[in-house]
Amino acid sequence: MILHKGEVLFRQGETGPLYHLKSGLLKIVRVHADGALTLVNIIVPDEIIPHHSLMSPNPYYGTAIALVTCEVEVLSAPDWYRHLEDHPEKCRDIALQLQGKLRMMQQRIDQLTEVSPAEKLRKLQLWFQTFIPVASLSELLTQDEIGQLIGLRRETVNRLLRAQAANRE
Repeated sequence: MILHKGEVLFRQGETGPLYHLKSGLLKIVRVHADGALTLVNIIVPDEIIPHHSLMSPNPYYGTAIALVTCEVEVLSAPDWYRHLEDHPEKCRDIALQLQGKLRMMQQRIDQLTEVSPAEKLRKLQLWFQTFIPVASLSELLTQDEIGQLIGLRRETVNRLLRAQAANRE
């Protein structure tokens, strides 16, 4: 299945299949009771999601939205869980996938723990470049979303992005 930028793969609270992201990037956002959105995760190629449902079914934690054109393979949940029962050695593969996601989250924590806001932004930009080379991170995310990922206010992100642009000129 092909998803284009901005298209929704699944919505928070729904249940359904698992998905293998073959190419592209997805963002996972949580919708709060007041309607506010919070960016909670970025899904990169070769991940199978939702992570919290790899061993047993659960409702989707957030809403998955394509950041760029994505190729996604739909995985039947009943077939997935039946295969796990029939092949328990597959659980090691899942553990390795989750280990990789934990390492990615450790990199994100490293971004958050930087003292300098400019360094937080720089590390996030470098991290994104490893997956999708873009001229500007704001091609993929709003300034609010960038701020949510690195613990900065939108105004600070705006100021930092303008300073970066001025330095390139």
